[in-house]
Amino acid sequence: MSGDDKKTEQAGSGQRGWLERLGQALSGGEPKDREDLVDTLRDAQRRELLDADQLAMIEGVLHVSELQVRDIMIPRSQMVVVRRDADMSELLAPVIESGHSRFPVIGDSRDDVVGILIAKDLLRFVADDGDSRLKMRELMRPALFVPESKRLDVLLTDFRSSRNHLAVVVDEYGGVAGIVTIEDVLEQIVGEIDDEHDYEDDRYILSHRQGGSMVKALTPIEDFNSHFEMDLSDDEFDTIGGLVAHRFGHLPKRGEVVTIGTLRFEVVRADNRRIHLLLVRQIPAPMDPKQRERPNATDSKADSNRH
Repeated sequence: MSGDDKKTEQAGSGQRGWLERLGQALSGGEPKDREDLVDTLRDAQRRELLDADQLAMIEGVLHVSELQVRDIMIPRSQMVVVRRDADMSELLAPVIESGHSRFPVIGDSRDDVVGILIAKDLLRFVADDGDSRLKMRELMRPALFVPESKRLDVLLTDFRSSRNHLAVVVDEYGGVAGIVTIEDVLEQIVGEIDDEHDYEDDRYILSHRQGGSMVKALTPIEDFNSHFEMDLSDDEFDTIGGLVAHRFGHLPKRGEVVTIGTLRFEVVRADNRRIHLLLVRQIPAPMDPKQRERPNATDSKADSNRH
């Protein structure tokens, strides 16, 4: 038997073994509803018929059918866009800085999305060291528009049939509410998908170019306190992500904000299981009313001289 045949046989055997274990887990009787199904699967995991990763993926598939696009979309304010009339230098700046592969192309405003630019389509113009032949209308691809209320399992089917990886999300009035990618949907099933442009630095806390700090949710509270000169308790939680999720009182979505002490926490990345990345900013301390009313020392001296 050839090496390829052996690999195929092993893969088939592994798949059969996984399906057999799943069938064994459900052999105790047909679940009455989805909640009963999840309880059965979790019991199977406790009996080691399924491992933790397999259980998490099955739960992710079930969870996707309950979520809508608005639950995971990148808000309009955080979209990285390019303008239809931009020249090569103006196009390269956001492409290089963001590291994204696809960009909404806008006309007069962010509500006027006219197409999608794929970064690799710019390569031939970069190689020519000029943009005299750059015509955005010919370069951009048609945009896929979806409503905020579309279910994620339906969106995933749309992505597959249209061969798109990014969709523009519109609200009930036709305005642009944000964007959503196929990666955003898949992360709800398999968990966070890191790529070469995600934060790979071994450090937990990194400065953000627009102010504040990017903080990994797995940052130990002790390290967080040391960096931000805080005194947050680590009695109940080991990581800042656990503490922030507890303060929310629910598993937050991207864009949700909570304040703890003098710090503002914005969820930058999260899936249906945990928070991954936070943007932390210091809240400016309000000026003491007494200080606002207190006269300037120079002004007081001038007043006394006039008298």
